Amino acid sequence: MTSNVLIIGATRGLGASLTKLYSAKPSTTVFATTRSSDPPSGHNSGNENVNWLAGIDVASPDVGQKLIAQLPSSTKLSVVIISAGYFGFETFDNPDWEKELKMYTTSAIGPVFVVHHLVHAGHLSHGSKVILVSSESGSITLRHEKEGGGNYGHHASKAALNMVGKLLSLDLKEKGIAVGLVHPGFMRTEMTKNVGFDKYWDDGGAVTPDQAAESLATFIEGFDLSKTGQYWAPRGPRDIGTAEVVLGKGLPTPLQLPW
Repeated sequence: MTSNVLIIGATRGLGASLTKLYSAKPSTTVFATTRSSDPPSGHNSGNENVNWLAGIDVASPDVGQKLIAQLPSSTKLSVVIISAGYFGFETFDNPDWEKELKMYTTSAIGPVFVVHHLVHAGHLSHGSKVILVSSESGSITLRHEKEGGGNYGHHASKAALNMVGKLLSLDLKEKGIAVGLVHPGFMRTEMTKNVGFDKYWDDGGAVTPDQAAESLATFIEGFDLSKTGQYWAPRGPRDIGTAEVVLGKGLPTPLQLPW
Protein backbone atom coordinates (compact mmCIF):
# COMPACT_ATOMS: atom_id res chain seq x y z
CA MET A 1 0.00 0.00 0.00
CA THR A 2 1.36 3.40 -0.99
CA SER A 3 1.77 5.97 1.75
CA ASN A 4 2.41 9.70 1.47
CA VAL A 5 4.46 11.47 4.12
CA LEU A 6 4.75 15.26 4.44
CA ILE A 7 7.77 16.63 6.30
CA ILE A 8 7.73 20.33 7.17
CA GLY A 9 11.30 21.56 7.61
CA ALA A 10 13.16 18.92 5.61
CA THR A 11 16.47 20.51 4.64
CA ARG A 12 18.50 19.95 7.80
CA GLY A 13 18.71 18.17 11.12
CA LEU A 14 15.89 15.82 12.03
CA GLY A 15 13.78 16.82 9.03
CA ALA A 16 16.52 15.90 6.56
CA SER A 17 17.09 12.56 8.30
CA LEU A 18 13.37 11.77 8.30
CA THR A 19 13.20 12.61 4.60
CA LYS A 20 16.05 10.21 3.87
CA LEU A 21 14.55 7.47 6.04
CA TYR A 22 10.99 7.62 4.71
CA SER A 23 11.99 8.01 1.07
CA ALA A 24 13.99 4.77 1.33
CA LYS A 25 10.88 2.83 2.28
CA PRO A 26 9.15 0.89 -0.51
CA SER A 27 5.91 2.44 -1.79
CA THR A 28 6.43 5.65 0.20
CA THR A 29 6.35 9.09 -1.37
CA VAL A 30 7.76 12.00 0.60
CA PHE A 31 6.66 15.60 0.20
CA ALA A 32 9.43 17.68 1.75
CA THR A 33 9.41 21.42 2.35
CA THR A 34 12.14 24.04 2.12
CA ARG A 35 11.98 27.75 2.90
CA SER A 36 14.10 28.45 -0.17
CA SER A 37 12.42 29.34 -3.46
CA ASP A 38 14.26 26.43 -5.08
CA PRO A 39 14.73 22.78 -4.07
CA PRO A 40 18.03 22.24 -2.24
CA SER A 41 21.09 21.00 -4.08
CA GLY A 42 21.96 18.57 -1.29
CA HIS A 43 19.88 16.78 1.35
CA ASN A 44 18.06 14.12 -0.67
CA SER A 45 17.92 16.37 -3.75
CA GLY A 46 18.48 13.51 -6.19
CA ASN A 47 15.99 11.13 -4.63
CA GLU A 48 13.11 10.40 -7.01
CA ASN A 49 10.83 9.52 -4.08
CA VAL A 50 11.11 13.06 -2.69
CA ASN A 51 8.89 15.83 -4.03
CA TRP A 52 10.13 19.23 -2.91
CA LEU A 53 7.68 21.98 -1.98
CA ALA A 54 9.57 25.28 -2.14
CA GLY A 55 9.01 28.61 -0.38
CA ILE A 56 7.31 27.05 2.64
CA ASP A 57 8.03 29.06 5.79
CA VAL A 58 6.05 27.88 8.80
CA ALA A 59 6.51 31.32 10.38
CA SER A 60 4.72 33.03 7.48
CA PRO A 61 0.97 33.85 7.63
CA ASP A 62 0.38 32.27 4.20
CA VAL A 63 2.16 29.00 4.93
CA GLY A 64 -1.06 26.99 4.65
CA GLN A 65 -2.09 28.46 1.31
CA LYS A 66 1.40 27.98 -0.19
CA LEU A 67 1.48 24.39 0.98
CA ILE A 68 -1.91 23.54 -0.50
CA ALA A 69 -1.03 25.22 -3.78
CA GLN A 70 1.89 22.83 -4.33
CA LEU A 71 0.39 19.56 -3.09
CA PRO A 72 -1.45 17.58 -5.80
CA SER A 73 -5.14 17.95 -5.00
CA SER A 74 -5.74 14.19 -4.82
CA THR A 75 -2.91 13.51 -2.36
CA LYS A 76 -3.96 11.77 0.84
CA LEU A 77 -1.33 12.07 3.56
CA SER A 78 -0.79 9.21 5.96
CA VAL A 79 1.73 11.08 8.11
CA VAL A 80 2.55 14.77 8.56
CA ILE A 81 5.61 15.67 10.64
CA ILE A 82 6.20 19.32 11.50
CA SER A 83 9.84 19.46 12.51
CA ALA A 84 10.67 23.03 11.50
CA GLY A 85 12.17 24.89 14.41
CA TYR A 86 14.17 27.87 15.56
CA PHE A 87 16.17 28.27 18.79
CA GLY A 88 17.28 31.76 19.77
CA PHE A 89 19.45 31.71 22.90
CA GLU A 90 18.41 34.05 25.74
CA THR A 91 19.27 34.75 29.35
CA PHE A 92 17.44 36.76 31.99
CA ASP A 93 19.91 39.60 31.48
CA ASN A 94 19.55 39.45 27.69
CA PRO A 95 16.00 38.61 26.60
CA ASP A 96 15.32 39.18 22.90
CA TRP A 97 11.92 40.34 21.61
CA GLU A 98 12.46 39.41 17.96
CA LYS A 99 13.85 35.98 18.78
CA GLU A 100 10.87 35.25 21.01
CA LEU A 101 8.39 36.30 18.33
CA LYS A 102 10.06 34.02 15.81
CA MET A 103 10.13 31.08 18.23
CA TYR A 104 6.45 31.42 19.19
CA THR A 105 5.39 31.88 15.57
CA THR A 106 7.42 28.92 14.33
CA SER A 107 6.54 26.53 17.14
CA ALA A 108 3.00 27.37 18.16
CA ILE A 109 1.26 29.51 15.53
CA GLY A 110 2.36 28.14 12.16
CA PRO A 111 1.36 24.52 12.88
CA VAL A 112 -2.27 25.53 13.48
CA PHE A 113 -2.52 27.01 10.00
CA VAL A 114 -0.67 24.12 8.36
CA VAL A 115 -3.02 21.53 9.84
CA HIS A 116 -6.13 23.68 9.24
CA HIS A 117 -5.42 23.99 5.53
CA LEU A 118 -4.43 20.36 5.08
CA VAL A 119 -7.66 19.17 6.68
CA HIS A 120 -9.92 21.53 4.77
CA ALA A 121 -8.22 20.70 1.47
CA GLY A 122 -8.90 17.01 2.09
CA HIS A 123 -5.26 15.95 2.45
CA LEU A 124 -5.83 14.64 5.98
CA SER A 125 -8.60 12.20 6.79
CA HIS A 126 -9.48 9.17 8.92
CA GLY A 127 -6.29 7.27 9.78
CA SER A 128 -3.91 10.18 9.16
CA LYS A 129 -1.31 11.02 11.79
CA VAL A 130 0.03 14.48 12.63
CA ILE A 131 3.27 14.58 14.59
CA LEU A 132 4.37 17.89 16.09
CA VAL A 133 8.04 17.94 17.06
CA SER A 134 8.17 19.53 20.49
CA SER A 135 10.85 19.15 23.18
CA GLU A 136 11.15 18.04 26.78
CA SER A 137 11.96 21.71 27.42
CA GLY A 138 8.24 22.41 26.96
CA SER A 139 7.32 20.39 30.05
CA ILE A 140 6.59 22.67 33.01
CA THR A 141 6.73 19.67 35.34
CA LEU A 142 10.27 18.78 34.26
CA ARG A 143 11.65 22.29 34.75
CA HIS A 144 13.86 22.11 37.81
CA GLU A 145 16.43 24.25 39.58
CA LYS A 146 19.05 21.76 38.42
CA GLU A 147 18.92 23.35 34.96
CA GLY A 148 17.99 26.90 35.98
CA GLY A 149 16.05 29.49 34.01
CA GLY A 150 16.63 31.46 30.83
CA ASN A 151 15.70 30.58 27.24
CA TYR A 152 12.19 31.88 27.80
CA GLY A 153 11.08 31.91 24.19
CA HIS A 154 12.35 28.42 23.40
CA HIS A 155 10.91 26.66 26.44
CA ALA A 156 7.63 28.56 26.54
CA SER A 157 7.00 28.23 22.80
CA LYS A 158 7.34 24.46 23.13
CA ALA A 159 4.91 24.49 26.05
CA ALA A 160 2.55 26.51 23.83
CA LEU A 161 3.01 23.96 21.03
CA ASN A 162 2.02 21.22 23.46
CA MET A 163 -1.25 23.03 24.14
CA VAL A 164 -1.79 23.57 20.42
CA GLY A 165 -1.32 19.85 19.82
CA LYS A 166 -3.73 18.95 22.59
CA LEU A 167 -6.39 21.29 21.20
CA LEU A 168 -5.88 20.03 17.64
CA SER A 169 -6.29 16.47 18.90
CA LEU A 170 -9.69 17.39 20.36
CA ASP A 171 -10.81 19.10 17.15
CA LEU A 172 -9.66 16.25 14.91
CA LYS A 173 -10.53 13.16 16.93
CA GLU A 174 -14.00 12.79 15.40
CA LYS A 175 -12.36 12.93 11.97
CA GLY A 176 -10.14 9.99 12.95
CA ILE A 177 -6.94 12.05 12.74
CA ALA A 178 -4.41 11.39 15.50
CA VAL A 179 -2.18 14.21 16.77
CA GLY A 180 0.97 13.57 18.77
CA LEU A 181 3.60 15.71 20.52
CA VAL A 182 7.12 14.31 20.65
CA HIS A 183 10.50 15.03 22.16
CA PRO A 184 12.68 13.32 19.52
CA GLY A 185 15.85 13.48 21.62
CA PHE A 186 18.75 15.81 22.36
CA MET A 187 20.48 16.01 19.00
CA ARG A 188 23.90 16.87 17.63
CA THR A 189 22.69 19.52 15.20
CA GLU A 190 23.71 22.97 14.05
CA MET A 191 20.74 24.32 16.01
CA THR A 192 22.00 23.06 19.36
CA LYS A 193 25.59 23.93 18.44
CA ASN A 194 24.66 27.49 17.52
CA VAL A 195 23.33 28.13 21.05
CA GLY A 196 26.39 26.58 22.69
CA PHE A 197 24.77 23.31 23.68
CA ASP A 198 27.43 21.25 21.92
CA LYS A 199 29.39 21.37 25.19
CA TYR A 200 26.63 19.17 26.67
CA TRP A 201 26.46 16.67 23.79
CA ASP A 202 28.60 13.96 25.36
CA ASP A 203 27.42 14.22 28.96
CA GLY A 204 23.81 14.74 27.86
CA GLY A 205 23.68 11.66 25.63
CA ALA A 206 23.04 13.63 22.45
CA VAL A 207 22.34 11.52 19.36
CA THR A 208 22.64 12.14 15.66
CA PRO A 209 19.56 13.24 13.70
CA ASP A 210 19.63 9.86 11.91
CA GLN A 211 19.37 8.03 15.25
CA ALA A 212 16.54 10.29 16.40
CA ALA A 213 14.72 9.78 13.09
CA GLU A 214 14.89 5.99 13.41
CA SER A 215 13.38 5.96 16.90
CA LEU A 216 10.74 8.53 15.96
CA ALA A 217 9.67 6.61 12.86
CA THR A 218 9.33 3.43 14.91
CA PHE A 219 7.19 5.30 17.43
CA ILE A 220 4.99 6.76 14.68
CA GLU A 221 4.28 3.26 13.32
CA GLY A 222 2.57 2.36 16.60
CA PHE A 223 0.98 5.75 17.18
CA ASP A 224 -2.79 5.94 16.71
CA LEU A 225 -5.98 7.51 18.08
CA SER A 226 -5.50 5.74 21.41
CA LYS A 227 -2.55 8.09 22.05
CA THR A 228 -3.89 11.22 20.38
CA GLY A 229 -3.20 14.44 22.26
CA GLN A 230 -0.40 12.85 24.28
CA TYR A 231 3.20 13.98 24.77
CA TRP A 232 5.93 11.37 24.35
CA ALA A 233 9.69 10.84 24.34
CA PRO A 234 10.22 7.92 21.91
CA ARG A 235 13.81 7.48 23.13
CA GLY A 236 12.76 7.49 26.78
CA PRO A 237 14.41 9.44 29.61
CA ARG A 238 18.04 8.82 28.62
CA ASP A 239 18.76 12.40 27.43
CA ILE A 240 16.37 14.28 29.72
CA GLY A 241 18.54 15.64 32.50
CA THR A 242 15.72 16.22 35.00
CA ALA A 243 13.69 13.07 34.29
CA GLU A 244 14.89 10.95 37.20
CA VAL A 245 15.12 13.92 39.57
CA VAL A 246 11.48 14.79 38.96
CA LEU A 247 9.85 11.49 37.96
CA GLY A 248 12.01 8.89 39.72
CA LYS A 249 14.10 5.97 38.53
CA GLY A 250 13.17 2.98 36.38
CA LEU A 251 11.35 5.04 33.75
CA PRO A 252 10.12 3.25 30.60
CA THR A 253 11.00 3.74 26.94
CA PRO A 254 9.06 5.21 25.20
CA LEU A 255 8.19 7.63 28.00
CA GLN A 256 4.97 9.60 28.21
CA LEU A 257 6.02 13.04 29.35
CA PRO A 258 4.18 15.22 31.88
CA TRP A 259 2.88 18.58 30.81
